Amino acid sequence: MFFASVLPSLPLGPIPIRVASYNIRHGVGIDNQLNLNRTVGTLRAINADFAGLQEVDHTAKRSLSVDQAKFLGNELNMRAAFGAFMPFDGGQYGLGILAKHSLTNIRSLRLPDGNEPRIALLADLKLPGGDSILVANVHFDWVEDDGFRFAQARVVASELRKSKKPFVLLGDFNDGPDSRTLALFRDFAHEVKKPVGRTFTFPADKPVKEIDYIFVFPKHRWRVNSITVWDEQVASDHRPVVADLEFLP
Repeated sequence: MFFASVLPSLPLGPIPIRVASYNIRHGVGIDNQLNLNRTVGTLRAINADFAGLQEVDHTAKRSLSVDQAKFLGNELNMRAAFGAFMPFDGGQYGLGILAKHSLTNIRSLRLPDGNEPRIALLADLKLPGGDSILVANVHFDWVEDDGFRFAQARVVASELRKSKKPFVLLGDFNDGPDSRTLALFRDFAHEVKKPVGRTFTFPADKPVKEIDYIFVFPKHRWRVNSITVWDEQVASDHRPVVADLEFLP
């Protein structure tokens, strides 16, 4: 009688993941011209495995009634998810996530209202090899007083602290690196820090502020290879932030 030998399964090595956060300003560039094809070109050049997008329109008249998340997903051959802040101009306005891998359990986390209604857009992302991570995309309130912004951040932090999955948090935080908003997330998650002297993300043509960020959790499951503020000066009023990470199964 012959018995088939069973080889022990070998653990997967680190899984490379390129992550991007980009406030696309509903396709309106620094020149105030609506041109979503420029957004497509920027995202195609970045070639992220997944991207969190802020200021995304869904069939709003100001954006020619285009479902922008779906359009970008189709053009880039990526899965697309959208979450609405609020009804706007005959459609909706909110956040998007694009991913090369499957997105499941897509949900909107309602945040305290500020100058405008806000949500965080959450989704589970399945990686090659079978591991699943949580992606959380945010766009906090923009007004100078940080009260609204900090209240919104506290709700997101509370939700993420309950997560049993490794996560990537990314987005337009509308706050500086020395703010209590950023300190709140640094207390439990790992900031993927930009190179010294190359941290500014806004405005796109001559950036003077750092307000767009990427965090990961837990730190021991992630390796940071690089992070850069992408040199795109026209397609939006923000520059994208792009990180090359490795997930450690």
